[in-house]
Amino acid sequence: MFTFASTQRRLMELKKTALNQWHHENGAKMVSFAGFDMPVRYTSDIEEHKTVRNGVGIFDVSHMGEFMVRGPKALDLIQWVTSNDASKLFDGKVQYSCLPNDQGGIVDDLLVYRINGQEYMMVVNASNIEKDWNWLNQQNKVGADLEDISDQVSLFAVQGPHARQALQSLTELNLDEMEFYTFQKAKFGDVHDVIISATGYTGAGGFEIYLKNDPAVDLWNKIMEAGKKWDINPIGLGARDTLRLEMGFCLYGNDITDSTSPIEAGLGWITKFTKDFINSAGLRKHKEQGLNRKLVGIKMVDRGIPRPGYDIQNGSGEIIGRITSGTISPMLGVGIGLGYVKTEYKEADTNVYVSIRNKCLLAKVVKIPFYKG
Repeated sequence: MFTFASTQRRLMELKKTALNQWHHENGAKMVSFAGFDMPVRYTSDIEEHKTVRNGVGIFDVSHMGEFMVRGPKALDLIQWVTSNDASKLFDGKVQYSCLPNDQGGIVDDLLVYRINGQEYMMVVNASNIEKDWNWLNQQNKVGADLEDISDQVSLFAVQGPHARQALQSLTELNLDEMEFYTFQKAKFGDVHDVIISATGYTGAGGFEIYLKNDPAVDLWNKIMEAGKKWDINPIGLGARDTLRLEMGFCLYGNDITDSTSPIEAGLGWITKFTKDFINSAGLRKHKEQGLNRKLVGIKMVDRGIPRPGYDIQNGSGEIIGRITSGTISPMLGVGIGLGYVKTEYKEADTNVYVSIRNKCLLAKVVKIPFYKG
């Protein structure tokens, strides 16, 4: 029998970010996510989504994992375990990449930060922290120095077209001059050595702020105060998901997994065969032999929401694929999704059908992003 006591015990077992009490005190609906007690929404997903698209919102994403890779062999390890070419990085540059496994799939997708030639930071998905950490250590034959600092770091994402204005008064760093996918360490508020990164998972522009846990609540409040003029609001994980889906960004566990290759997932652009990496020969062969399926954008023509797991069919009723992520786009007002289809159906404007509640509803394959602003 599931009792109140067992519920309390489960909540006590969940990890908590430094902002946990703030979220509870400010009316967030909290859910268990990746082993953390996290805010899924404060008001409504649609309202929070539009706040980020049109103004500015702040997310607590401190559940994400951070690993430091240091020493003269740091780059050698990163080059071996990641699919992108980290030798192209320079100090202050960020790179999107993935950790391929040795079976043709993906261990995780991640960001790689080059602090200097012998110090890098990897930012990984919260649900994969332990798996990724074990994988990196297993592959570390070159003797790079690894440190898991995930529990020591808070991470805020301040996203939206007014993110720069909301943050600028808190730092002497000229945020206007920061290029996309670069970062700098600077004083932010009263906190020194904060990593300010021109990155995000929303497609709305903005910054991600990495800092130690101790000053996290104070700095969060300073951001909220500085952003009042631009109507900044806290945003939950619900809107984070709809925002990333409007941009066609992959979500690990849905759109990419241990059994999906980066080539079929549309991540060939971060899979560089100019170097050797884990299973590079296998992925190159996969690319050369041709794909059986491809991850595509699906936009509903008939009214309906394409949910993960729903079948995608052709006009003859043959199952040709499956939805991996889906929602109603708050900005477009129609159902959108990502899904794998047989390659002969991957071209834009191809008619397909999504099986929703025993009905086959018309949809189209479309180019992503769904929302272009």
